Amino acid sequence: MADKTLDTLFHDTLKDIYYAERKILKSLPKMARAAQSPELKAAFEKHKGQTEGQIERLQQVFELIGKPARGKTCDAIEGILAEGDEIMEEYKDTPALDAGLLAAAQAVEHYEITRYGTLKRWALVLGMKDAAALLDETLQEESQTDEDLTGIADAAVNADATKSAV
Repeated sequence: MADKTLDTLFHDTLKDIYYAERKILKSLPKMARAAQSPELKAAFEKHKGQTEGQIERLQQVFELIGKPARGKTCDAIEGILAEGDEIMEEYKDTPALDAGLLAAAQAVEHYEITRYGTLKRWALVLGMKDAAALLDETLQEESQTDEDLTGIADAAVNADATKSAV
C-alpha cells in the first residue's frame, strides 16, 4: 500500500470538491427555476457564474500540483443535493419552497466552506502558497454567498414561508 500522507489527503480532498463543484454547477439552474423569489433566483444565477470560476481555480490548483483535474464521487454533496431535490418536489408551489431552497443552498455552502478552509490550511502546511491563495479566493466567495443567502432569508423569504398558500 502506498504511503498515505497529507499530500495524498490534499489531492483526494481536492478531487472530492472538484466533483462537488461540478455537480453544484448542474444543480444551480434547476434551483433558480424552482425559486419563487426574484432575489433568490438572482442569487442562484450569480452563484452559477461564481461556481464556473471556482472550477477554473480548482483546475489551476491541480496544475500546480502536477495532477490531472479529475473528480471522485462525493457522497456528501450527493446527499445534500438529493435533499434539495426532495424539497423542490415536496414543497413545489408552496410559500415554504424558497425557505427550503435557501436551507438546501446553505447546506451546500457550509460543506464547501469546510472543504475550502481545510484545503487552504493544508496547502499552507505543504508550502503551496499559490494553491492556498486560489483556495482562499474561493473560500471568501463561498462565505459571502452564505451571508447573502442569510440576508435574503431574513429580508423576506422566511417570513413569507409562514403564510398560507392562496
